[in-house]
Amino acid sequence: MAAISITAANVSKNTGTTRQHNTGVAITAGQTLYLTASGVWGLCDADAAGTADCHGVALHGAASGQPLTALTAGTLDLGATLTVGAPYFVHTTAGGIGVLTELASGDYVTYLGTALAADNFELQIHNTGAVEA
Repeated sequence: MAAISITAANVSKNTGTTRQHNTGVAITAGQTLYLTASGVWGLCDADAAGTADCHGVALHGAASGQPLTALTAGTLDLGATLTVGAPYFVHTTAGGIGVLTELASGDYVTYLGTALAADNFELQIHNTGAVEA
């Protein structure tokens, strides 16, 4: 299945903690991010070792090499229609967010948070290190 459909222009922080780094790739608001070994933002990917651990969600877009601010914990409008109460995870589409049932054998399980409302998301990242059986 596909990652949730995010409208980048509608992504916005409500509350929480942010962190800023330069980007290593082009990034769009709402994408999941990890810090590379060189200390720049990259896109999380549940089926790629080393990129499944999430460190934040992009609050705006940026070209490669540009500074980007990410929400690391708190609440945000993801610019998507969410299922209230549903937990969401790093998806196998680079930078994507999806539900657990979309992960396949060998994918890394990284919990991102829970939908508080159809347009409000509580980000509580938990990098489990677990691999889907």
